[in-house]
Order: sequence, then structure tokens, then C-alpha cells
Amino acid sequence: MGLAPVLTKSLVSIGPQWRVMAPVKLAVAASVLAIGGAMPSGLVATMLLIAIVLDAAAPLIARLEAASSGTSAKVAAMGAGIVLPMGLFGAAMAVLAQSGPASVTNAAIEGVAVVVLLASIIEAGRLPGLLAAHCSLWAGVACAVSGLVGIIAVACGLPFAIFVFVRQLQIDRDEAERAAAAERIDSRAREILADYEETGQGWFWETDRRATVTYLSDPVAATVGASAEDLVGRPFASLFDLSARGADSERSLTFALTARSSFNELGVKAATADGEERWWSISGRPIYDEYKNFQGFRGSGTDLTEKRRSAEHASRLAHYDSLTGLSNRFLQSQSLEKILTAPQIHQRACSVLLLDLDRFKQVNDTLGHPAGDALLKQVAQRLERSTGKLGRVGRVGGDEFQVLLPGRIERVRLAQLAGQIIDALSQPYTIDGDRVVIGASIGIALAPDDGMTSEALIRNADLALYAAKDGGRGRYHFYAADLHSDAEERRQMEQDLRDAIASGGLELYYQPVIQTATERITGFEALLRWTHPVRGPISPAKFIPVAEDAGLIAPIGEWALRTACQDMARWPKEVRCAVNVSPLQFANPALPAIVTSALAQAQIAPDRLELEITESVFLNDSEGTDAMFKALKGVGVRLALDDFGTGYSSLGYLKKAPFDKIKIDQSFVRGATVPGSRNGAIIAAIVSLAEALGMETTAEGVETLDELDLVRMLGCSHVQGYIYERPLSSAKALARLETGLIAVADGPRAARAIRQSMLRKIVIDHDGEIFNATVRNISPTGALVEGLGNVPRDTVLRIQLARDRVCDATVRWVRGDLMGIEFARPLRFDEDGQIAPMPGRAQEPAHPAASMRRAG
Repeated sequence: MGLAPVLTKSLVSIGPQWRVMAPVKLAVAASVLAIGGAMPSGLVATMLLIAIVLDAAAPLIARLEAASSGTSAKVAAMGAGIVLPMGLFGAAMAVLAQSGPASVTNAAIEGVAVVVLLASIIEAGRLPGLLAAHCSLWAGVACAVSGLVGIIAVACGLPFAIFVFVRQLQIDRDEAERAAAAERIDSRAREILADYEETGQGWFWETDRRATVTYLSDPVAATVGASAEDLVGRPFASLFDLSARGADSERSLTFALTARSSFNELGVKAATADGEERWWSISGRPIYDEYKNFQGFRGSGTDLTEKRRSAEHASRLAHYDSLTGLSNRFLQSQSLEKILTAPQIHQRACSVLLLDLDRFKQVNDTLGHPAGDALLKQVAQRLERSTGKLGRVGRVGGDEFQVLLPGRIERVRLAQLAGQIIDALSQPYTIDGDRVVIGASIGIALAPDDGMTSEALIRNADLALYAAKDGGRGRYHFYAADLHSDAEERRQMEQDLRDAIASGGLELYYQPVIQTATERITGFEALLRWTHPVRGPISPAKFIPVAEDAGLIAPIGEWALRTACQDMARWPKEVRCAVNVSPLQFANPALPAIVTSALAQAQIAPDRLELEITESVFLNDSEGTDAMFKALKGVGVRLALDDFGTGYSSLGYLKKAPFDKIKIDQSFVRGATVPGSRNGAIIAAIVSLAEALGMETTAEGVETLDELDLVRMLGCSHVQGYIYERPLSSAKALARLETGLIAVADGPRAARAIRQSMLRKIVIDHDGEIFNATVRNISPTGALVEGLGNVPRDTVLRIQLARDRVCDATVRWVRGDLMGIEFARPLRFDEDGQIAPMPGRAQEPAHPAASMRRAG
């Protein structure tokens, strides 16, 4: 702040009561004149008159002074209102004191003293006016008494007076600046606190010694549905719903208020009028007066609502799956650990059901991840409905779920629950208008039977899950001790399979496909084979599921496709090759480009390649499936529907899927010739359907002449099976083609019943001669017998298989000491696979000492 503004402000000098000086001066002058008994001279009378008139006009001069903003105007006003009348009055009193006796002098001095005292009272707090009044009065006296000397003295004293005046102004300015700074600080603090309260972020409170409210910020008062004035006098604790956080919060606040101790950031719930959930953090400290007497509490509070909601949200994200709302892996693990570490042993029993969705990846690959997410939500809902209140359902992986069931539950009940879950999850889903069908496999482990720790229990449930998937998926499996060895075998097989892929250990075999009308080879089906360097040949039924689970089926499938095309390039141009395409390959948008590349590298016609596709590709019934069919037909390859009738789809897709051939699964061919079988009718229906749609048919797995005659009679256009040829290596297939395309059926007339291996001593009676022999294998219709030689074909024998089992049999063939016999009546076997007893007398050997004599 500059000096001029302070000086201007300080020059406000005429007090509002200055007009009182007029009657006082008039009274003083009249008293002095009365004591002197003489009239004043004209000069004295004029000075007194002017002084009294100016004093009387003080209110007007004061208003002019207040209205003026310049320093000069204020100085002029002070001169007219104070300096001139006081100087004139002082000079007049001095003249009167000199002209009269001592009594007049005394009266004049006393009058001046009265005026000075009154001026000091009126101008108290106004330093400029006070100095002006005193200096001008005594200057007037000095000039009147001493003449020139007085004037000189006044002139000499004037700089000192000005110095004192300026010095005082400096002091006033410093004081004014300190006061203004303090005021600014106070004002800023008040504004900040007011803003802090108004935003609702924080608030302040104060109580008396009885813990009743004496002050409360307006915004927080509004939150509890009242004004700050209405809440004054109410108990401080009534502002909160202390039961919301339990007894701990209530005890903490009550204890602090009672013990008069400080508390900090105590979380409490507001007792809001509208029921809205609001949380506060309050802090407080006791206050005392200067005599250390307790006066109450003073403190502050902040809003915790959003922070608490964020914390709850973060906690939920840490414990629950954000997509399905189910418990996540962490919370499921915590819950399981809590059960397994319960204080009482009987409380540690529980069951874990580990679920894996079958064919879920196909949904993601064909419909996209948003559809997969929508499917997972529906799966979660069905799981919760199926489980009910029995346990907790959690999502522990991408398409992996877990059901935790506390307490001991019988295996029968667990099996029922698992079956219900599989049935529920296998029902069709609707995702964005698309019909989706998936399945589920479940592994079950129980505590304490299958593990006492969470790690062991989850591992064993996982092993049971793998066993369920290996068993064909869509089923459940309880944990068993031998699953550990199975898992190790599976792991080793996966590693060996990876090595085989890298080292070229896989190979393709080719089984001929024969046209029934001409009995000529029209093509081959490529079949994957793996000969393990230690374990020998491994069935595709074992290693293909491993390849699918390990993500190896795609590279294997592409290798098979390219290898088949390269081999086909060396065959006659009229011979085709069929290659199986897995659902994962079919879902790959790059499949048409891969097929085109394989055909181009081998330089073969596209219609020589036939892609065999299973019904599972239609499970999702999506636009992507139709687009893939269109793209493949655009390449020019043939399409065959493999394993027809064994999948889950309806016949609706045949209306638009551009298949060239339907392959009849061998499960319909086998047993079709058995009396009473309906398989023949099914084959006939499939052939009729294919002919109506303009498609060829291939009957798979034909092994006997009877089956060949049947499928030829029913109209199958092509046949594939052991009746013509077993699968051939690439070299042997090429050599076979070099001999010509004509195929000759060679095999048994009818299928032989399934035989059971055994090693059983038997007694044979032929025309009264007794022989001992051994049965190597047996079926309901016949057996392989070892120990007799040179037995003519069609010889009728009586066989004692056991003490209570005697039957007649006919010799059908003989090779060395081996012969095949056919029973006159089929045998019966019990549930354990043992020969069931039949009525009849057991015949003891006529010569017990006889030993293995040969007929002849």
C-alpha cells in the first residue's frame, strides 16, 4: 500500500461532534469578557465570530471532507474546519488575556484549556485533527502574545510538527498494512472453509461438554434433513447410524466422547433423512479453556461415500468375475481353503466339481468373442440355477467353472447333480439370433477322500475332468487313484506327439473307396497314423484328442492336407483323395487359402480333393459356416459329410450345405445283417435322402460279404472297408494303383461274434473217446481249441467246458493243432463274462488217466 492512500485516509480529521466547539467557545469568550467587564475590540470580536461560525458549520465541512478524494481538498477542509477556527480562537483569547487584569488572564487560560480538552476528546483517534487542533490553537496564542517572535517560533516548530505528523502517518500506514494483511488472511481462510463446506467434501462440527451439537456446517446438516440451527442441542451421536458398521464403530465413538480423547478418521454411516447411503470419516479433539476446564469437542468430517464405493468395486473385482458375476478363482480358492482348515474335522468335508465347456472355442472362432461372452453369461445363469443353494459357483478360467459344495454329500447325489448340470448346459442357446449348442464335462473330487489340501483337491478334480473328456465328453467322472498314471501318460504322449510333428514321425495311410457298381477304386481316404519309436503304433482314437486339447490339430491337419495332395499328384487323374477336416480347421478363415495353396503346389485338379466334414461344424449354425462352404466350393473341391447321423445337428442344414457325398458311419453298417436289426432301414433312408439331394453315398466299415451284399442292395454308391482293403502306406497305395483299379472283395461271409480270450482246460468226447484240450478264445457261437490235430472238418464233438457246462460243437477248420469249432446252440454269459451254467449232466472222462491223445 502506498503512502498517498494511507495519508488521504488518515486526513479524515473532522469528528462528527466538532460543532459542539461553537457553543463552548462562545461560552468561554463570554465568560472572559464578563470577568473583564469591557467590550472586545473589533479584531477580537471578528476572530471570535469567524471561529464560532466555522465551528457551527463543522457538519457541512465534514461532509465536504468525506466527499472529497484528493489530499488537497481534505487538507483545505481540515484547515477551514479546525486550523482556522482554533487559531483564531487561541489568538483572541491571548489578546483578551493581555488586555485585562490577572483574573481575565486566568479565565482566558482556563477557557483555552477547556477548549483543548474538548478538542482532544472529539478528535480522539484522529491524529491529523488532534494535532491540527492543538498546534493551531497554541500557534494562535503564541502569535498574539509574542508577535513576530511567536510567529517565528511557530514557523520553527511547524517542521517538527510536520515530521511528527508524517512519522505518525508511517506508523499508521504500517499498522494499516498489517491489519489489511491479517484481514486478507482471515478472509481467505473464511472463504476457503466456506467453499470446503459448500462443496460437501468436508464439514466442521463442535459440541459442548455434554456432547450436544453447538455448531454444524450447513451442507452436512442438509444431508441429515435439517438445518444447522435445528441440530444445535441434539446429541452429536444422533447424526450417525452407528449400527451400520457394527458394535466396533459405536464403541469407538462413544468411548472417545466419554473419555474426552481424540479420535481420527472414524468411519460412520450418516443417519440421512431420505435413506440414501452416505458414509463419513470424522475426526475430533477435546477443547479446554485457559483454566483447563473441558469445554467440549471440535472436529471435522469428510465424505467417504465415493471412496467406499470405489473400494467396494475394487474388492468385487478382486473377488468376482466381472463378466459373469460369479466368484473368481481367488475367492473360490479362499472359500475352499476356509473349509479345509476348519477347526473341527467333520467340518472339512466338501466336494469340488470342475467343469469345462465342450466346443466353446468353436463359438469364439465362428461367432466372435462378444458372442462367446454372451454365452458364458448364460452358462453362469444355468449353473447357478442347477446348483441352487447347495454350494458356490465360480468361474476359474476362460470356459472353466467350479462348483464348491460344503459338507459330506453322497456320491449318488453328486452324480445326479453332475448329470443335471450337463443336461442343463447342453440345451440350445440363442446368441444374437444364432442357435448354439455346446456341452460340458465334469470332474469330481471329494475331501477328505481325494485330498486334504486345496492344491491336491483341485489337481485331482482336474484329473477327473480330463478322464471325463477322454471318455467322450458330455459326461462326469469321479477321481480315482489311477488317474495320476493316466495323466502322466497323457502328458508324455503330448510331448512325444510334438516331437513326432517336428521330426516327421506322422504318416498318412490310404484306404481305398470302391464304387459298388463297377468294383473299381475311385479314390482313397487319408488316415493319420503314428508309430511311436518305443510304444509302436498308437491308435488315432488316443492321440487325436490329445492333439485337439494341446492345440496341435491345426498344424497336423494342414500337414495332412498338403501331404495328401502331394501323394495324389502321383496317382491316376481319375482317382480322388478324401482328407478329414476338423471343426477347428473349418472355423479358420484361412482354410480356403491353405487348400488353394496345397492344390497349387501339387498341381492337381481341385475336384480330385474331397474334404470330409463332420456335423459338429453346424452346431453354431452361423453365417460364417455358410460363408466357409461357399468359399470352399469356390475353390472347386468336393465336400463330404462324414459320420452322418452320429452328431447333434438336425437335417435342416442339408438344404443349403453343398455336399457331394454322405458317408454312412460304420456303426450303422455293423450289425445290419443281424436278424431284427434296424440298421438296414436307417441305411436305406440315408441312401434315399442322398439320392433325392443328388449326393453320393459311401458305406464305411464294411468287413463281411453279407454286409457288402446288403449295402449294395440298399443302393450305396461306394463302399469302404476291410472287405476290399486295409489302409495302405503311401508307397503301397501307389503300388496297388499300378496293378489296376479293379478291386476284389475278400473276407468272411458273416461277422464273427466278439470273442473273449481265455486259457481253460476242457474235455472232448468223440464217439466215446476222451481227449484233453485247451480253449484259447471263446464267443457265444464258437471257440478256438488247441491240443488236437488231424481232426476232419465237420466232425461233431461233445465239449465239457465246465463241470456244469456241456455242449455239442462242429469243427469248421483245422490248422496244425488248432481248430475252430461252432457250437450247436449259442452259449450264454453272465454279467461277469463267465459262461453261464445250463441244464445237463457233466460227463467225467471214461479214462481218467488218459492224456492228450490225438485222433487219427
